[in-house]
Amino acid sequence: MPIKPDILKVDTPKTSRLFRVEQVDLRFSNGEERRFERLASSGRGAVMVVAIDHNQQLVLIREYATGFDDYVLTFPKGLSDPGESPIEAANRELQEEAGYAARQLHVIREMSAVPNYMGHSLTLVIATDLYEHRLEGDEPEPLEVVHYPLQNADTLAMRPEFHEGRAIAALFLTQQWVKSNY
Repeated sequence: MPIKPDILKVDTPKTSRLFRVEQVDLRFSNGEERRFERLASSGRGAVMVVAIDHNQQLVLIREYATGFDDYVLTFPKGLSDPGESPIEAANRELQEEAGYAARQLHVIREMSAVPNYMGHSLTLVIATDLYEHRLEGDEPEPLEVVHYPLQNADTLAMRPEFHEGRAIAALFLTQQWVKSNY
């Protein structure tokens, strides 16, 4: 088992409402010293919701992604509010972004993205037994809700507008969960 490096120093040159950029000086077990930069966690959890409706359709949203300056097709997701469990956050985000609530929610697993540079994690939740119910959200514009057949999940993974790595991983994990539980 590798020995974790010693943290020599952590500087925070920049913070925002969502992110804290940190410069981390490390000393590895072989004596090498390096500076790494990372986006540190805000301390709030995040969720991604794969919702499956009564017609065996995945409930997706199309939203503007600032990082790519384009619209992407993805699953509802967002930060947990203080004191909110992943299940509660998932059901709230589903209502805010897609206009559905779920009677059945299942935590599948926690995932990370780019762990060498980001300290953020995301809890994947599968939602079933849906019913229409909308909550007011914080989105700057209405999100388009897109239904996609669960049986065609493999073709969804190859659509150019469905390119978020976490969503692709969520789709794969959902397919595995459906085989075992649904």
